[in-house]
Amino acid sequence: MKKLADNQLIKKIIMKTIAKIKNSITNAVLLIAFLLVNASAIAQTEKQDGSLGTLKQINAGLLNVGYTEAGPSNGTPVILLHGWPYDIHSYNEVVPILVSKGYHVFTPYLRGSGTTTFLSKDTFRNGQQAALATDIIAFMDALKIDKAVVGGFDWGARTAVVMAALWPERIKGLVSVSGYLVVNLEANLKPLPPKAELGWWYQYYFATERGKLGYSQNTYEFNKQIWQIASPLWNFDKATYDQTAQSFNNSDHVAIVIHNYRWRQSLEAGESKYDALEKRLAARPEIKVPTITIGSDFDGAFADGKAYANKFTGKYAHRILKGIGHNVPQEDPKSFAQAIIEVDGMK
Repeated sequence: MKKLADNQLIKKIIMKTIAKIKNSITNAVLLIAFLLVNASAIAQTEKQDGSLGTLKQINAGLLNVGYTEAGPSNGTPVILLHGWPYDIHSYNEVVPILVSKGYHVFTPYLRGSGTTTFLSKDTFRNGQQAALATDIIAFMDALKIDKAVVGGFDWGARTAVVMAALWPERIKGLVSVSGYLVVNLEANLKPLPPKAELGWWYQYYFATERGKLGYSQNTYEFNKQIWQIASPLWNFDKATYDQTAQSFNNSDHVAIVIHNYRWRQSLEAGESKYDALEKRLAARPEIKVPTITIGSDFDGAFADGKAYANKFTGKYAHRILKGIGHNVPQEDPKSFAQAIIEVDGMK
């Protein structure tokens, strides 16, 4: 009997030991799974984007903003803003130059582009200038950037100029391709000479429902055509264009683009919450922060900057780039980067 009792006790001990081992294995498997899932999430939130640095996401204002970050955390902040139909990869060769000089560089996707999304499905998909500028101020607030050198071209230049006009205390220096690009709705209602009107063909196309549908169905080819027209001497390859074209797959892209151009023609209204800012911009405010403007072949007769030089009343310089089209940072990254460095040194 004693031997039987001993055997049962041994069996009980063995069963408990096996149960503990099973639990340990289960817990280990769960822990590994947890770590893998979270590692995947981290990888999706922060990953390398070539020379631009680490691709990240942050909630800022109305948006979850996708952006890249590169350079030392104690360096002077630089924010680079892209245009349409372009994206952050216009700065592929600019960022490494600035990082080598010790700058802390941020390159955000604008609303409707890349990995930037709206936090709410109910937010109006607004493309007006005050909305885009407010986005970048909110982006700076989210990252606790008090002041930065800001540069851009096309929509990015307009956004940077609007920021300098409305929030000069946040701008250490400004680089703007094509100069003073603040939209004046009243002026936009006045017709231009036929040759100048021809340059606005895509805006008139977007004013129609046919244009909206056409852009939605043919975004890839449409934007490639804009690249070719805006930079006729730039022989970009398919890989270069395709890297940017991925950003046009953003679910809000078409809505933002169409609203932007219809708003410029006063065909669609903006949002009333931006009325006070737009009223200030309608007064054509002077830009008092240190500024370098850049003219290129795209600007035609306005490349010399004389038409808008008087709008920049602080430290100011103008550069003219011959043989370069609209996408200045990607076509001539050294000149654009040098402008950022020089404007930072203006006292």
